[in-house]
Amino acid sequence: MSDTRRRVKVYTLNEDRQWDDRGTGHVSSTFVERLKGISLLVRAESDGSLLLESKISPNTAYQKQQDTLIVWSEAENYDLALSFQEKAGCDEIWEKICQVQGKDPALEITQDPIDESEEERFEEMPETSHLVELPVCELTRLEEIADLVTSVLSSPIRREKLALALMSEGYIKKLLQLFQVCEDLDNREGLHHLYEIVRGVLFLNKAALFEVMFSDDCIMDVVGCLEYDPALVQPKRHREFLTKTAKFKEVIPITDSELRQKIHQTYRVQYIQDIILPTPSVFEENFLSTLTSFIFFNKVEIVSMLQEDEKFLTEVFAQLTDEATEDSKRRELVNFFKEFCAFSQTLQPQNRDVFFKTLANLGILPALEIVMGMDDLQVRAAATDIFSYLVEFSPSMVREFVMQEPQQTDDDVLLINVVIKQMICDSDPELGGAVQLMGLLRTLIDPENMLAPTNKTEKTEFLSFFYKYCMHVLTAPLLANTADEKNSKDLAEGSTKINPVCPDNFQTAQLLALILELLTFCVEHHTYHIKTYIMNKDLLRRVLVLMNSKHTFLALCALRFMRRIIGLKDEYYNRYIIKGNLFEPVINALLDNGTRYNLLNSAIIELFEFIKVEDVKSLIAHIVDNFYKTLETIEYVQTFKGLKGRYEQEKDRQTQRLNSRYRRDARSLDEDEEMWFNDDEDDEEGEAVEKTRPEEDFPESYGKYMEAKKVKESEDKENFPKRTQTGSFKFTLSHSAEAANGTNGANGKPAAPSPSSAATPNNGSSAKTAALPSTPVVKTGLVGLVDYPDDEDEEDEDEEQSPRKRPRLGS
Repeated sequence: MSDTRRRVKVYTLNEDRQWDDRGTGHVSSTFVERLKGISLLVRAESDGSLLLESKISPNTAYQKQQDTLIVWSEAENYDLALSFQEKAGCDEIWEKICQVQGKDPALEITQDPIDESEEERFEEMPETSHLVELPVCELTRLEEIADLVTSVLSSPIRREKLALALMSEGYIKKLLQLFQVCEDLDNREGLHHLYEIVRGVLFLNKAALFEVMFSDDCIMDVVGCLEYDPALVQPKRHREFLTKTAKFKEVIPITDSELRQKIHQTYRVQYIQDIILPTPSVFEENFLSTLTSFIFFNKVEIVSMLQEDEKFLTEVFAQLTDEATEDSKRRELVNFFKEFCAFSQTLQPQNRDVFFKTLANLGILPALEIVMGMDDLQVRAAATDIFSYLVEFSPSMVREFVMQEPQQTDDDVLLINVVIKQMICDSDPELGGAVQLMGLLRTLIDPENMLAPTNKTEKTEFLSFFYKYCMHVLTAPLLANTADEKNSKDLAEGSTKINPVCPDNFQTAQLLALILELLTFCVEHHTYHIKTYIMNKDLLRRVLVLMNSKHTFLALCALRFMRRIIGLKDEYYNRYIIKGNLFEPVINALLDNGTRYNLLNSAIIELFEFIKVEDVKSLIAHIVDNFYKTLETIEYVQTFKGLKGRYEQEKDRQTQRLNSRYRRDARSLDEDEEMWFNDDEDDEEGEAVEKTRPEEDFPESYGKYMEAKKVKESEDKENFPKRTQTGSFKFTLSHSAEAANGTNGANGKPAAPSPSSAATPNNGSSAKTAALPSTPVVKTGLVGLVDYPDDEDEEDEDEEQSPRKRPRLGS
């Protein structure tokens, strides 16, 4: 072993009370058949020889010292110590020791220290007096025995002594023989006493006693004693359930008798803990810690024994994927694997890695691909649980398998698409399975767990694969339920909360909300891939159709999707939103919500507040130019007035910048002219005087100045607000539609607008449409700056709308 955490030195205490070094090696804790228990093994790092083999006794006092030392006594004069190279290794072995003994790892010593006065008293007594003197095991003494057992539970020392006495005299089996006698005689009083005795013995919390009580020849009598609770009028029939109702199903015959016995024992002990024993009180909750450990280590052994039997697992996989296997048989096989994976959670991380790699090598993922596509609901549910164990263990392993699948013409057979379709087709009204599958999908597409240094291309390759072969399956219900509205006028004139496109049933709304949650996650984490997909599918427009849903939670999901996009402050997204006029459905939802102060109202206000606070200039200009007349009546928050203020500040800033630029050009011209005239005077005084200068020798800046001046005069005329047919004004913006589409000319210059672009009228709108242009008129000038005219003329021309009658924006 190369793990430095497990590197230790082994010491023994000699007769002179000095520690002798027995060698250096690596320690492990494992089940040793010969010792019948979990043991500490130390193998020499030099030749692998065994330096130490010590069973972890439930009664031995182990002590942790100085964070890297574990000390204990094997016999009266044989003390041992392990000195660890690293604290982490010491903590790991200490935790294992505490698990076996049912102790809290936070303690520094596993056994309760003996009080000094008691210790002195014990030393004065003969050795045999350390044990509790048990009454003779007879029917007439059962009450006395019950009182003794219940009385010692409050004292750790007396519990320890009673446990030793019970083990030394074979007392447990004698008590169980009395149980059979009492039951034959229907002696209820005796049976009630035996219930108290057996329950008290379990609360002694000693593994050695459990080994006796849970053996094949004793366990059913122990269950029988626990049926006769004095608090019950009639005894429970636990034995009848365990022997007749509960059936042990062998999906493949288990030939190993020891494995069969261990499975039976674990099931029955788990039944005792979960069903028979009452829930322990606050003072009793630590009494059964060893019982929990007993079950835990049994499960570890079962998983290890099954895992080592490759013939057994190979046969299970063969039958699971065989088309000839009956449905009932396949259901049992899948349930077996589900329980098998659940047991594996008890393994240490290193052993769990080996377990899942074994399953992967045997073909668990191809098998799941088959069974998850079956019609049987129970089989699909169990397969989903197995898939969740695999994804939780290693998302990379699942992704690697998916990308290695043959790319067939039908994408439906891909494992991830099978998972997506199962999510979409979940028949549960509450979509419990769909929620679980959505969580698994999010884990698989999360870039945070794709950063393994061994495969740096995993993120790029998998996301490209997912968006090419799987994304269209995920978004299919969303696109199908948000088809383009053909009767927008009818919709505007009718009820604003009934969307004929999106079904109003709750289950569909829940499914769309789950899909939107996943897409929102993609916006946050996938950048390039999701951006390309949104643009190509015009996805945001389709999502915003859901703002009309009667289910507010679905409208909020759609709004959250847009909010995440805007939160990225990506101008590529901003141009897409402006070009598509995608704020309109959001503002319509705000207006439809009326004066209701609810989550939808707050979420929409927060969206605009974010744009204002972050000063997203392109969106602010778009909102104010197109929607301010409608929004200015909302005065219970200052958000929209704040947007207008930002807009005015930017307009003033642009105007000042333009003016200062022209002043710089004028100053440059004056300096050039003065220099020219000075040069002319010098020439007249010199020998060669030139009377005239050709036109082309004029300073170049002068020509630029005159040209800029003419262009400015021309723009001042053209940029004056022009009244449209609807009575509103249109403004020329440097943010052209071509720029929004990214169709710029060479060298990053805007492409020239078409001659008819400035004269194109707005689309017609319904009677409830606000008198505002849906998109600004495109006009590009020489200088790429935003030219905002004053708003005074607009206020003179347009009548103010009553705040009680907010117009609904047209499409």
